[in-house]
Amino acid sequence: MSKPLSIIRIIFGVLITIFGANKFFNFMPAPETMPEAVMSYMTALMSTKTLELVGIVEVVAGLSFIFNKYGALMAIILMSVSINAVLFHAFLGPSDIMGALILLVLNIVMLYAYKDKYKDLLT
Repeated sequence: MSKPLSIIRIIFGVLITIFGANKFFNFMPAPETMPEAVMSYMTALMSTKTLELVGIVEVVAGLSFIFNKYGALMAIILMSVSINAVLFHAFLGPSDIMGALILLVLNIVMLYAYKDKYKDLLT
């Protein structure tokens, strides 16, 4: 992996780890006012412990990118989180979509960076 891609991988890993850890420690405060649809969706995710599962996936994926272990696998797994974040913001909170779009773009960059690892899978 080239030096610029390694830097992107580490930045992506740090961001994902921070967002995943926030699901457990709540160090980034939620907005004071949220639309009712967002509140309903988040309540459902919290009541089914889905948010904790996403947090675990994000922390594990972030650490794997930081330490460059299993990054190709984590890029695939994290793609579902990235797409869900974009769809969530597109339909329920469009004013805050920029972070989700950055996450998706960085995830796509990581998929591209690991493209050689997927050749056997795709033949």
